[in-house]
Amino acid sequence: MHILLVTGPGGAGRTTVAAAAAAAAARTGQRVLLLRADAAALAGPADPVRALLGEPAAGPVEAAPGLAAETAAGVLTARVDSGAEFRAELAALQERGSALLGMVGSRPLGAEELTDLPGAEQFALLRALRRAASAPGTDLVVADMPPLPQTLAVLALPAQLRRYLARLLPAERQAARALRPVLAQLAGVPMPAQWLYETAARWDGELAAAQQAVEADTTSLLLVAEPGPAADAALRSGLLGASLMELGVTGIAANRMVPQDSPDPWLAGLAAEQERYAARWAARTPVTALPHLGRTPRGPQDLDRLAAAAARLLPHGPAARRPWTVEDRLAEDGVLVWAVPLPGADKRDLDLVRRGDELIVAAGPHRRIVPLPAALRRCTVSGAALAGGELRIRFTPDPALWPRTP
Repeated sequence: MHILLVTGPGGAGRTTVAAAAAAAAARTGQRVLLLRADAAALAGPADPVRALLGEPAAGPVEAAPGLAAETAAGVLTARVDSGAEFRAELAALQERGSALLGMVGSRPLGAEELTDLPGAEQFALLRALRRAASAPGTDLVVADMPPLPQTLAVLALPAQLRRYLARLLPAERQAARALRPVLAQLAGVPMPAQWLYETAARWDGELAAAQQAVEADTTSLLLVAEPGPAADAALRSGLLGASLMELGVTGIAANRMVPQDSPDPWLAGLAAEQERYAARWAARTPVTALPHLGRTPRGPQDLDRLAAAAARLLPHGPAARRPWTVEDRLAEDGVLVWAVPLPGADKRDLDLVRRGDELIVAAGPHRRIVPLPAALRRCTVSGAALAGGELRIRFTPDPALWPRTP
């Protein structure tokens, strides 16, 4: 199975491109699941997916456990219902903590009282991605993701939250749960309830599954953008963030490309500008042009035109990605070098902080905390340089920690 995460600057037409790519894959005989991340805001006649794929051919089916889908134009389409996910999760949390809530005199919230809180959409999307990754018999999952900055933030969440859980509720404390009643009497305060650790372990398991789906070699980003200066800036930042997170990028869909041979001077100027930016992007990432239809895409004829072009966007194996590598230069320079690919980075926007056995890397608006490889934990950071789109961080062995050679 391959997971294709379709994102891009807001208003670039990523939902239409996601639907066209899903339809193109279905026409090759693949079983395709189209996951709608923002479907709630687009329900009804204005829904671009329904306008393009048509009405569902049958009632809902279960594409994966807990993930209902409808079929249209040979594509299974599932909507992420963040409200229902939030209500179900909070109800389960209240049930597990009912004893503690009763001790402090709290009254559980009813389902009718619950409304979405900020962040509910992100968690619902991660849960849906995890479920989609285990959908039986599915060849391709096409996820219609939020705009590019929000997508990168969502994809970073599993690793971030697992780190927080490990710091706030470390596993070694759970091993001492038999001593909690004694410790509670000695300290005079109640110790954390077992349900808290069990809930944290369950969350960590779900986050680990989501992280595995995000970081898999068969998961990649497809960036959708309408060529122009605003999209160029957004893509440069987005590609930098994807590199920092070690995410694979299948390519860029240059959407709404106008004809190059128009006699109209205004259209000819726009076409030239679009071609200039598309060529700039192609120097770094594969670019596929999708035509501007002159109207909002609707119906089977428009689907045919877009699907024919979108077929070139489909993944055919693991997406290219450049991992972070450690280079041994102890013999030559007395250092180990951690090479971090950051194409398009500006050294003025870079920041590095060593914190214990972790390294905090900031590149523009993007930030990542990564554990140091075992060998680098016994070293001190002695410098860094950015050259050729690669940040090279030098580590000098600490004599007090580095094994001595006879």
